Amino acid sequence: MAEWTAFPHAGDYAFDAASLKKSWARLHQGDCEPLPKEDAVLLAWVLCHNGEFQKAAEAGIRAGGDGITVANKATSMYANYLEAKEKAKLELFMEVAARAEAQQALDPENANAWYWQAYALGRYCQGISVAKALAQGLGSKVKNALEQTIRLSPRHADAHLALAAFHAEVIDKVGTLIGGMTYGAKKDMGLALYKEALKLNPGSAIAMMEYANGLVMLEGDKKMLEATQLYEQAAASKPMDAMERLDVEMAMVELKE
Repeated sequence: MAEWTAFPHAGDYAFDAASLKKSWARLHQGDCEPLPKEDAVLLAWVLCHNGEFQKAAEAGIRAGGDGITVANKATSMYANYLEAKEKAKLELFMEVAARAEAQQALDPENANAWYWQAYALGRYCQGISVAKALAQGLGSKVKNALEQTIRLSPRHADAHLALAAFHAEVIDKVGTLIGGMTYGAKKDMGLALYKEALKLNPGSAIAMMEYANGLVMLEGDKKMLEATQLYEQAAASKPMDAMERLDVEMAMVELKE
């Protein structure tokens, strides 16, 4: 494995097993991941929350089982925020999607096995262009995996958010008529899913940002002021771990542009 770019605020977050357990419910409000029973998996999560994404991914893969979930989250967060090379980023997302699909085969009731496949494929689709990805049939795969996540874990805020983004992206790229008839994308459904995601995880910076993006895609410039306010709230939120820090910093960057 090539050396990954380091998290730029190394040392700012210093969870250990005990402190992570205390903060687990708050940190995993978005993905509803259960507290691990195995020490090796918990320690992989410690690395992930502290921003040591490569070590977290390697430790999760070594642990196997539920460790694959932390490996997939660490890899996805790294690829999304820190990997500068587009080709390497897309390859990492496809690695996550493949691992998650293998995890589904072994543990089909694991909601996050479905979620991380959908997340990684969704980011891959954005990387190659949503229109091209839809033509390859990846859109329905993302949608189905997210719907399965929500069936297995109804309070999974991140899955609601990603499914909302699916509806918004498809309608934005191919229009309401084709989006609805061909891909099952609906404006009202997208807006409702965004609202539900924020209701389930109200302090989430990424939920605020994604909702802001979705509002503009689905409602146009008339929602620009509301979208900007959501970005301002996201930028002002206080991150508890490395991943939330990356979300907040992205909001700050977007506001400056």
